[in-house]
Amino acid sequence: MYPSFLEFSNYASSYQLIPVSKEYMADFETPISIFNRIVHEKNVFLLESVEGGEKWARYSFIGKNPFLIATLLNKTISLKGTINKNIHSESPLKELERIISQYKSPIIKGLPPFTGGAVGYFSYNVTRYFENLPEKDGVHETPDACFLFCDEIIVYDHKHQKIIIIANVKINKQASHVELQEQYIDAEKRIDKMYEKLTGLGSKIEQKNGFAPVLTKKELATPLENRTHSDTTRDEFHQMVKKAKDYIKAGDIFQVVLSQKWKIDTYATPFETYRILRTLNPSPYMYYLDIEGLKVVGTSPELLVRVTDKCVETRPIAGTRPRGETKAEDIKHEQDLLADPKERSEHLMLVDLGRNDVGRVSKYGSVNVSQFMDIERYSHVMHIVSHVQGQLKDQLTPFDALEGCFPAGTVSGAPKVRAMEIIAELEKQSRGLYAGAIGYLGFSGNFDSCITIRTIVFENGSAYLQAGAGVVHDSDPELEYKETINKARALMKAIEKAEQVFYERVELNA
Repeated sequence: MYPSFLEFSNYASSYQLIPVSKEYMADFETPISIFNRIVHEKNVFLLESVEGGEKWARYSFIGKNPFLIATLLNKTISLKGTINKNIHSESPLKELERIISQYKSPIIKGLPPFTGGAVGYFSYNVTRYFENLPEKDGVHETPDACFLFCDEIIVYDHKHQKIIIIANVKINKQASHVELQEQYIDAEKRIDKMYEKLTGLGSKIEQKNGFAPVLTKKELATPLENRTHSDTTRDEFHQMVKKAKDYIKAGDIFQVVLSQKWKIDTYATPFETYRILRTLNPSPYMYYLDIEGLKVVGTSPELLVRVTDKCVETRPIAGTRPRGETKAEDIKHEQDLLADPKERSEHLMLVDLGRNDVGRVSKYGSVNVSQFMDIERYSHVMHIVSHVQGQLKDQLTPFDALEGCFPAGTVSGAPKVRAMEIIAELEKQSRGLYAGAIGYLGFSGNFDSCITIRTIVFENGSAYLQAGAGVVHDSDPELEYKETINKARALMKAIEKAEQVFYERVELNA
């Protein structure tokens, strides 16, 4: 067990929760094989990461059985679990922060960066709590935020091929030494029981998640493109771009990100789609969330904001080219991208915006750009990437950092508030999860989130996906339209491949 009981008892005087852990060999396992045993359950998550598009990050995180679920909609937080009540607040994010702060735990050296906390999403609609923006009705409505509070976490350590199971112990400040010993021993029993249950599930679980509808052979054979419907036609998108350029010429904004949303009637299961997407488009942020009826699958390349030991980071990605068919063509696309004045100026504008966002919550003089205009490659596109970081002011919290950076300029525009007003005017629907944030709020105070792009939301037999393009003064409407298609292509391909797997199973069992 780690930490030792002596360390555990020392922490007990200062914290409400203390994480304890045990390690198990897992050379026959993968995060996918482990998660496959619980994917049929409600309110579960898998968080994975590939660094730089190539190298697996050290840890993958799996969670189930949340002790509390917090859902925010229209300034009301609904709590379900160990607490059951509705809280109306004019500052609901501060209220959410207050709820999370009740479960304060230490950062313990040697444990992964996430040892328990709230995992979920902030939708783009959260912007209404930061700025006075126009309301927009949406066909596909979702909560403003939803988080699963988990005090038991399964961690896959890729470096050492181990499973680390973490259980958080709730501390009573008046607990005696003997009572703390009993809690420590009980935590070990909880962990052993989790491991036994996890390894005992095996192939006994029938691999269904209740999503795929029963379809006829004719329906199964209908091409995906015939079941894919955008909320915006090509001509309508062109008109949106032209209108945005009028605002730019008038001096309202420098740049705005306009998007289109697709609905796909599909029989692909969300988890099968995730398995394919993570191989098609490995990214720094990969996630499968089953959260209060929504199944959210994504591989986002872009950090929104991260806070680790008071260090605040954001990572602007702006500037896109499709991948080349050959290595030589790929290099040519990279050279064209870095030499394109439009792409360079757009990226520089968004780096400046990122510096301003981080600067609002950081100590004076601590903000720096540690990576500038590098190229990162993904399955279907390449991007220009920079990295901005600073030191969080002593009196501020990770929620202040989120507010300072939300939404990212790379999915809204500059100046940010006016760009969001134009988005509300020109786009047809409420954005929902798209361009919001997905991540974790750790009980330790660590916070990590990505921008919700390259993401599919499954609901009621349909898949919803969205992609945007940055519009500047000299944008070509058709090229911006094609950029949205290129960004969505990996998602559509993943759904198509997942359907092929499903179709083959139907044929096999026919």
